[in-house]
Amino acid sequence: MKSNKHLYNIILIFSLTLLFTFSFVNISFASTPYIWSNSSAIETSSENNSADLKLESGGAILIEQTTGTILYDHNSHEKFRPASVTKVMSLLLIMEAIDSGQLSLKDNITCSDHAASMGGSQIWLEKDETLTVEEMLKAICLNSANDCVVAMAEHIAGSEEEFVHRMNAKAKSLGMYDTNFKNCHGLDEDDHLTSSYDIALMSRELLNNHPSITNYTTIYMDSLRGGKTGLVNTNKLVRNYQGCTGLKTGSTSLALFNLSASATRNDLSLIAVIMHSPSTDVRFQEAQKLLNYGFSNFTNISFGTKGDVVRKSSC
Repeated sequence: MKSNKHLYNIILIFSLTLLFTFSFVNISFASTPYIWSNSSAIETSSENNSADLKLESGGAILIEQTTGTILYDHNSHEKFRPASVTKVMSLLLIMEAIDSGQLSLKDNITCSDHAASMGGSQIWLEKDETLTVEEMLKAICLNSANDCVVAMAEHIAGSEEEFVHRMNAKAKSLGMYDTNFKNCHGLDEDDHLTSSYDIALMSRELLNNHPSITNYTTIYMDSLRGGKTGLVNTNKLVRNYQGCTGLKTGSTSLALFNLSASATRNDLSLIAVIMHSPSTDVRFQEAQKLLNYGFSNFTNISFGTKGDVVRKSSC
C-alpha cells in the first residue's frame, strides 16, 4: 500500500510539473514576431462591483461599450415593449447604408402615404414631401419622428415590411435572442418585444461601428424646413450629463418609459439601458445612477495597440 501511494505521489508531482511548464513556457520553432491585437480590460476600483442599486425599472443593464463587458445587470433578459428605442436598430441599418455608400447624406427621401400616416412622435411630413437623409436623421434622433423613420425604411428596403425583416435578421446576427421586431418605429404592436440586454447589444454595434451617429444623437436643439420645424432632443441627458453621446428614448402607455443612454469619460465608454420604468423622471435618474456607478467603479485599461511588436523570439 505504501509503495502504491508513493508511486501515485510521484505521478501527481510529474503531471503538475508538466502542466506548469507548458502553461508558462512559449516554445518557438522559428524566428517569429509576436504581433499585438487590440486588447483592453475593465478594472474595478471597488471591492464589490455587484452593488444593489435598488432600481424601480423592470429591466436594466450597464455595459462597457468597447468590450461589451457587463458591469451591472437587473432582469436584463426580461422582455418588454421597447417603444421608440426600436429606432436604435433602424438607425443601425440606416448608418450601414450610408457607410457602405448605398446612401448619401444629401440624398432626397420622399414621404409616402404610409409614412405620412404614422401616429405618435412625428414632424408631420406630408405625402410627397422630401427631406435629405441628414434631415431625416436629425428628426429621428432628436424628435423620434415615426414618419421619417418609415420613409427611410421604405427608401432603403422598398417597404417597411422588408426593412423589418432586415432588422430581425440583423438582430439574430448580433445574438439578440430576446428580440422580435414588428415595425421600425416602436409603436405598440403584439409580439414587438426586446430586452435591455439586446438593446445594449444593438446600441454597442451602432456606436462602435458607426460613430458618426453621435453627430446627431448629441444635438440638443436644431430645426428643419428653414427654421419652421423645431427639434428638441427627447434625451435630456444630452444637455445635463457630462460626456453623454446619446442614444435613444422611447415611451408608450404600454411600454412605459425606456432609454438607451451612452456616455464617455476618460477613455471609458458606457451604455446604460433602462426598460419599463414607471416615469420619465425615473428612467433618467436610474440611467444616471447606472452611468455614475460605472464611472465611479471601473477603469478601461489598454494592454496595447494592434500592430505593435511585443517581442521577437527565435529557437
